[in-house]
Amino acid sequence: MAAVEECRQPDAVEFVRTRLGFEPDARQCEVLLSGARRGILNCSRQWGKSTVAAAKAVHRTFVKPECLVLVASPSERQSAEFLRKATRMVSRLGIAARGDGDNALSLAFPNGSRIVGLPGTESTVRGFSAVSLLLIDEAARVEEDMYQALRPMLATGGGDLWLMSTPWARRGFFYEAWEFGGPEWCRVSVPATECTRIDQEFLEEERGVLGAAVFEREYMCGFMDGGAGVFDRGLVEAALDENVKPLDFS
Repeated sequence: MAAVEECRQPDAVEFVRTRLGFEPDARQCEVLLSGARRGILNCSRQWGKSTVAAAKAVHRTFVKPECLVLVASPSERQSAEFLRKATRMVSRLGIAARGDGDNALSLAFPNGSRIVGLPGTESTVRGFSAVSLLLIDEAARVEEDMYQALRPMLATGGGDLWLMSTPWARRGFFYEAWEFGGPEWCRVSVPATECTRIDQEFLEEERGVLGAAVFEREYMCGFMDGGAGVFDRGLVEAALDENVKPLDFS
């Protein structure tokens, strides 16, 4: 619990405002101040999921010595983009950006803490332990075996896990955690219509160009059916009744 309590500092929002030059909105403040050990951001494109997660990562590594923050995504390029955002923030702290000497995508802090970006393949991410904060960016597009390889890295450090993504299909660990993960997950959902940084006229144009289904997925936080079954998964789930006993044909 010590790591969680240390991260739950009341000055997290003030830190990113005054030290990192990032002005978070009300929902982003909620994420920064959250002490949840498990969190999910199911938000519109261009809401700022990666930016607020980068700010959370920099705050964690700055205030907590010798901690390790891992950032995973579907590809090495996306992890590199996340590290670039974090590097720009770190430069505002007066800390010279440098790697940890072991990982190509990494930021090392004077207090011994590190942010490490991971490639997008399960076979090359193993080997880390005692992770303080694990961030999975674009989690709806990350493969299941990658997720399964990452979770054990939290075992010995009591670390936190945050998933952030625009939704995709009604399958996979991101969807399952969002819909069925239980009360231990802090869920944050922000559609584009609630983001003041996105012009409403632009959204109406997008709705017309993309069509209702894609617009719902990209901007309104709606999961889409995977298309592999005869019936929509949402209809199947709505029809399930746990009080009905299965037939016994034995």
